[in-house]
Formats: sequence, structure tokens, C-alpha cells
Amino acid sequence: MTVDDRARPETIPDAPATPDTSATSDTPPGPLAARRPGGWAALRPLLLRLHFFAGVLVAPFLLVAAASGLLYALSVPAEKFVYAHELTVPVPDGARTLPLARQVDAARAANPDGTVTAVWPGAEPGATTRVLMADPAAPEGTSMGVFVDPYTAEVRGQLPSYGSSGALPLRTWISGLHVDLHLGAVGRHYSELAASWLWVVALGGLALWVGRRRKRRRDLLLPERGARSRRRTLSWHGSVGLWAVTGLVALSATGLTWSRYAGENIGVVQDRLGGGTPALAADITPGPAGGADEHAGHGPGHPAPAPATGPGPAAAADIGIDAAVAAARAAGIDSPSLSVVLPAEGTGYLVKETDTTFPVELDSVAVNPADGAVLDELRFADYPLLAKLTRIGIDAHMGVFLGLFNQLALAALALALILLIVWGYRMWWQRRPSRRPTARGTWRRLPAPLLLPLLAGTALVGWFVPLLGLSLVAFLAVDLALGLWAGLRARRTRPGSGSGAGSGRTA
Repeated sequence: MTVDDRARPETIPDAPATPDTSATSDTPPGPLAARRPGGWAALRPLLLRLHFFAGVLVAPFLLVAAASGLLYALSVPAEKFVYAHELTVPVPDGARTLPLARQVDAARAANPDGTVTAVWPGAEPGATTRVLMADPAAPEGTSMGVFVDPYTAEVRGQLPSYGSSGALPLRTWISGLHVDLHLGAVGRHYSELAASWLWVVALGGLALWVGRRRKRRRDLLLPERGARSRRRTLSWHGSVGLWAVTGLVALSATGLTWSRYAGENIGVVQDRLGGGTPALAADITPGPAGGADEHAGHGPGHPAPAPATGPGPAAAADIGIDAAVAAARAAGIDSPSLSVVLPAEGTGYLVKETDTTFPVELDSVAVNPADGAVLDELRFADYPLLAKLTRIGIDAHMGVFLGLFNQLALAALALALILLIVWGYRMWWQRRPSRRPTARGTWRRLPAPLLLPLLAGTALVGWFVPLLGLSLVAFLAVDLALGLWAGLRARRTRPGSGSGAGSGRTA
């Protein structure tokens, strides 16, 4: 949000009374500035200046992230239509599904060069079984998904499948656009910069909008009736931003967990607080289990885990996938949405629930391929609270937590952010020829009890979210340079001043 309300009816205490002066002055203020205002009156000009410049300079990154995020939210239901032939089949009258082993054999016959790594049985009548294969022909970071009719074992097609979410080519391409603009590691800086600033701009705009004086409380929640020109734009900008701010902050927080620099810091804090995602011990010979990657499945920036290489020497004693699923069902894995990871050498079957809609069903068990005994089990109810919240937040960010409602809510948030950016730029244009919201040097008017904690908090946040800190330093450097240049020009053009006269205020 880029709330720019210099044209508000009230006047900031101690601010210059003339709009042109407040927008362009780089000379020392008058005697009124000798009194330092306290509280909100002192903080508001600084917040307004930060919100304005962050909105103008970071808004292009936010606009790209919002537009690509809108496409991503719509791509989840769009996959069902684009790939309907591969994903669905007619349900014959009275037909029963074939054993999974027979469906896997059909997939192997259709793709003899691939190695089966996992099987996703159809979660509902008419849904195909997805057999995932490690295939040299599949794009990097994906498995080849072979879609099998569960009633006839007919192969319906083959498509690259990405990560634990099973994104197909359409969604994978849009996800890559959203994450890194298909530019690899360099492109990920754009999305991290957008996520780093989104919560700052959103919360700053919320404070400015709520702290604005108004005659009617209705004007806080809804666009102001009868407003015109820039005031009307501001009214829409502020009221829509108020309704969207919670969702925007949530998107920023969950988006940062995927980022390169801030994401690493978030992961460290999460582990130290005991909120790491637990993992199943699937080794036939007991050993330590590593943590699970709850981020897998959102864009090529986070490739899926390396697939299993297939059954090892113990394959002769393999009870088979159908018996393994039956053992998992007996152990309480009762969701129709399953992922069955085939055993590699020294490991058992991994049978996981994959239903992320509310209420989530994400329990999992490991089954010994030799005798069907349960090696280990992991219940979502036993996750640490922080791990639960992280998983739910990530699934909500990806639009799979609450199904279609989640996807529509994401689309609405993305559209709201696009409108907020457009309205912000429109307000900037409507205030021409002066486009600065307030004079430089506002931070120096803050009382020390407010300034010192603010500086300390800014330094801490800038360290924890590095791209936010670095870009803020860059903004300050540019603003300081512009202030020095404006002061120099003012001294040169001041009547009766010499080359050494004057000491214009620069920042």
C-alpha cells in the first residue's frame, strides 16, 4: 500500500503550513520546529515518508509478485481443466479398482526407461492413479508422472510432476515465474525483496490510515462518499488496504520462509524454538531421521527431494505395494489421499496422507517390505505447534489448505494488492508537480525515547531480513545524495549568497 495523505484536512503540528513548502523545503524550518512533537505527531511524518518512498520504489516488484501470484492461485483449479484427460476417467457401472501393483506394471510398460519411485492412488471415484518415475527425460527437479486408469490399467498420458504438491507443467511454469521470473538464483532476489517490504508497507499504511482524522467512522472501513479527485483515490486505497492488510502480512511472512537469506534465518529460529518439522524413520535398520522439507512443491527454487533408486537386494522379500497400503490402513492411515513411496535399499515403504484441506490429514507410517510390520509412525497431531502453523501457512500460501475457497481468497488478495499499487501511483500523479509527501529530516524530530528503540528495532529487522536492510540503506543513501544536491543548488541560487555562504539542510 502506498498511502500518501499529505492532502488530509488536518495539519501536522509543527509542520510548515504551506503545502509547497512542506513538499520541497530543504532549508532549516521556522521557529515552530524548535518544539519537538511527541508520540504519533512526531512519528507520522517519518512513517509517511518511508511508506511513500517504499511504495514508489518497491511497488514494481510487488506488482510483478501480485500479478504472478494471481495467476498461480488460478492455476490450481485450471489444472483440472487443462489436464482433464490425464487426471480423470469415466467411472464404469459397478467397476472396482484394480490392484495398485497391476497399475504400476502398466506404467512401467508405458515408460520402460523410468524407475518407479512413488504412487499416488486416485483420491476419489474417477481420479487416475499417478505413478511417479525418475526419468532422464523429465525436466530437472521433476518426476515423470504416468497417469493410469484405475479401472482398466489404461495409460492416459505422461506429464512432468513437481514436488509434494504434484504441480503439473502449467502450475510449475507459473510458480517459477512467481518465485524467480525463470532467472534462477538471481531472480529469487526479486521475490525476496517484494516479500521483505510487503509487511512494512502494509503495516505502515494501516497505521497511517487508522491514525487519520475523520468525521465518520464509516469512512475508515468503506470508501468515502462524495469524495473527488485525489481524496477519492485515497479513500479507496485506504479502505481496501484495511480489509486486505491481514492477508498481505500473512503472505509476506509465509513467502519469506521460501526466501534465500531471510528464509535461512527463519529456519534457524524455528529449529531453536523446537518447531522443526519432524520426519519418519523409514530405515529397516534403525537410525536417525532427518527433518522434512515442508517447502517442497512451490517452484523450481526448491527442488523435490532426490527420488529413491528402487528396491534393493531385499526386493525378493517384498510384500508388494497393495499389502503395504493395507498395513498402513490397519495402522490408522485412513485418508483417501495417499502417497506411497516405494522402498529403496535399506528402507521401507513410506505411506503418507496428503489431504491438506481442513481438517488436514497428514499422518504417515513406514512399513517393512519384508513382513508388513510398521517401522515407525508420525501423526500430525504430534507435530510441534510451530511446525503445524508453518505447514498450514505454507499450504495456505500455495492455495491448497482450504481448497477452492483458499484459491479464491489468494486471487482476491493479489487483485487487491494490484489495485492498491495502481491507486498509490495515481495519488502520486494527482499531486504533481510536487511528488514528495513530506520534508527530509523527519527522523530528527523524534524524541529520544522513541528514536532509540526505533533505530535498534530497525537494525535488528534489517539484519534478520537482509534484503530489507540493504535496500533501506540504499534508499537512505539516495535520499541523502538528493538532499545534498538540493542544498547545494539552494545555496547557489540564493540571492546575495557567495560560494561559501549558507549551510543548507540535506537530510
